Amino acid sequence: MKTNQFFATAVVAFGLFFGASTFAQTKEKTVEVGGAPMYPSKNIVENAVNSKDHTTLVAAVKAAGLVEVLMSDGPFTVFAPTNAAFAKLPAGTVEALLKPENKELLQTILKYHVAAGKWSSKDIVAAIKKGNGKYSFKTVSGGTLTAWMKGNDVYITDENGNSAKVTIADVNQKNGVIHVIDAVVTPKS
Repeated sequence: MKTNQFFATAVVAFGLFFGASTFAQTKEKTVEVGGAPMYPSKNIVENAVNSKDHTTLVAAVKAAGLVEVLMSDGPFTVFAPTNAAFAKLPAGTVEALLKPENKELLQTILKYHVAAGKWSSKDIVAAIKKGNGKYSFKTVSGGTLTAWMKGNDVYITDENGNSAKVTIADVNQKNGVIHVIDAVVTPKS
């Protein structure tokens, strides 16, 4: 009888443990981007492909051959332009950048949207305040982006003086964080 009780208790405990584990995985704190939940347990690419607002960015990352990089351990901070941000570029720009002969330029532009490390919005705001209103990030492409604030909003300005507003902050990923922006930023040419 004691063996049966022990076995029954073990089965219940096993079920509770694995049931709770599965429940915890489905209860991740997600942020919705482009109509899809972004899961902190997934990497940047695994999440981005589900955002209907980032299909142009995903196509560009694929064309540039950067999928494996953004699936690696990182951590990375990605300032991710939306489809609407890409649409603000002069007509034909995106199509031209996606051509195989422009792969190197496309890589440079995309890497310009990435900083090494995981910079939460709290970290960025603290750096801006410490820097007397501005903080400069070194990008993976070797360029510089400058973060600053207008009211409670965070903006980033590129080397050409163009600015993008962070519209959705702190989209945590397994290998970093995404901050959605409303414009494409470009390095000095």
